[in-house]
Amino acid sequence: MTVDSLRGSPKRRRKESIIRRLFLGAAVCSIVISTLIVLSLVREALTFLTAIELSSLWAGLWSPRSGQFDLRVIISGTLLISLIAMLVAGPLGIGAAMYLSEYASPRVRRILKPIVEILAGIPSVVLGYFALLWISPELVQRINPSAGIFNMLAAGIAVGVLVMPLVASVAEDALKSVPMALREASYGLGARRMSTTLRVVTPAAVSGIMAALILGLSRAVGETMVVAIAAGNSPLFSLNVFEGGQTMTGAMAQLAIGGDQVKGDVAAVQSLYFVGLLLFLMTLALNVVSERFVRRVRQRY
Repeated sequence: MTVDSLRGSPKRRRKESIIRRLFLGAAVCSIVISTLIVLSLVREALTFLTAIELSSLWAGLWSPRSGQFDLRVIISGTLLISLIAMLVAGPLGIGAAMYLSEYASPRVRRILKPIVEILAGIPSVVLGYFALLWISPELVQRINPSAGIFNMLAAGIAVGVLVMPLVASVAEDALKSVPMALREASYGLGARRMSTTLRVVTPAAVSGIMAALILGLSRAVGETMVVAIAAGNSPLFSLNVFEGGQTMTGAMAQLAIGGDQVKGDVAAVQSLYFVGLLLFLMTLALNVVSERFVRRVRQRY
């Protein structure tokens, strides 16, 4: 037995070296592309900020083609619709995850889980028109008859339906990863299934459940077509969920396709990059906070 024989054949070492270099090239390429995207956003965002009066970012309305860039409109719309979406997706998604993980029989789970996950494959355009044609008239306008057909509540509910399968899938995987020994110990002490689920399994899987909620929130913040169709794209600042509103992604979509037929301002195009940079920073902050929280509460078994 020699050192050369332990190294293996030269042909195999050459193949492994080529594969290692290909993987390294792919990793470096992804880093370079991500860096170039961020740099392009920062450059155009700085160009936008130098081309406008900073006071226009907090007054008036959001109408980039007429030179008005009130960030309160799109930021408040994004936060309100995302909050409504999580109020819908959080309880429904976690409840579905608990049922699939702790209550459903293997046969029922094999049937229901693909059905829940297939909801994520519904195009967002379809859910946008579903919100416009059913959620708004049948739910929202029955709660408040003075609400318009375009409103943030209907858009938030539709986004919640869109996000719910993602929350359910990730949370269900987290619950299933809890060791069976914890459940058996709880049952051995005389606990019921509900007590075991709520007081033993859920606390043990809290890091995965929180990761599911943060992931769902990031998905809700980045949703475009549902809010562009159902929220109304109102350029006015409003905190009333029964009125129309506009999100950051909806504003970008509207401006990119020329939805408002107004003579373009010199900084209108750069405002797309500025809003995109704000979205990037928001999602980055969500990911950082979720990563730190998960590491803090994670339990190893």
